Amino acid sequence: MNLKRLSILGVGLLGGSIGLAVKSAISGCRVIGYGHRSESLQRALEIGAIDDAHNQPGPAVRESDLIILCTPVGRFESLLADILPDLPQSAVVTDVGSTKQSIVELGEKLLKRTQFVGSHPMAGSEKRGVEFARADLFQNALCITTPTDRTDRKALWLVEEFWQVLGMRLSRLSPAEHDRLLADVSHLAHAVAAALVDMQEEVGLNLAGKGFLDTTRVAGGDGGLWRDIFLDNRANVRASIEKLKGRLDQLLAMLDKEDGKALQVWLDQVAKRREELVQKKLRETSGE
Repeated sequence: MNLKRLSILGVGLLGGSIGLAVKSAISGCRVIGYGHRSESLQRALEIGAIDDAHNQPGPAVRESDLIILCTPVGRFESLLADILPDLPQSAVVTDVGSTKQSIVELGEKLLKRTQFVGSHPMAGSEKRGVEFARADLFQNALCITTPTDRTDRKALWLVEEFWQVLGMRLSRLSPAEHDRLLADVSHLAHAVAAALVDMQEEVGLNLAGKGFLDTTRVAGGDGGLWRDIFLDNRANVRASIEKLKGRLDQLLAMLDKEDGKALQVWLDQVAKRREELVQKKLRETSGE
């Protein structure tokens, strides 16, 4: 891939992992990092995730071919406004945000001299900070791109090639469909994990085992980042919560009726569906 200069705006877990992955996969690409925490920038330099660091976003994007927004989604609008005067006319801007409709609308509105392509690499963890960055974070993971009728095809191809070079599989969705589906499979899962932790009595937490920790792992994520995701995608998250309430009402009905047969059928169906998903994911991550 012919990428000479890459700017990463927000050098945390994802931004740092992108830098490390680029160093492994794209020869001759200079990686520039921006962040507001000097200690994170210094750590990114030390581990080789970036070649140069800036504490102002404008200087970080000058002369870059590709710019990736890696801050929480709530900062995107101010970040785009800050870099506008320094954006090269030929640059392509993308992001790693977990919501897409408002972000793509914002990017297409503000970036009149360059091209914006929405993307969402489905990789990461509940860990936060560049110290947890890994060069292999994106291997065999899925990246969703969200083009619209206004998306420049060459810009889209550049962004998709970039994620593929980092080892990712690709899928395309509209921004609205992305947000609707991700509310069910990602955003709701985080909300439920947080609620499960919050509802516990202290004496109950003392009894919690590995199953509880596995189920609530994602509740350890960055509160500011997830606050922005929930608020930005609030209509879809609300719809997902209502859908979950419907399933729980069905469970309550089975319990009220002491309908053991129906309860076992439901549990077995769910277990089978999950096992099919596990096997599918194993095949995907093994590259089969």
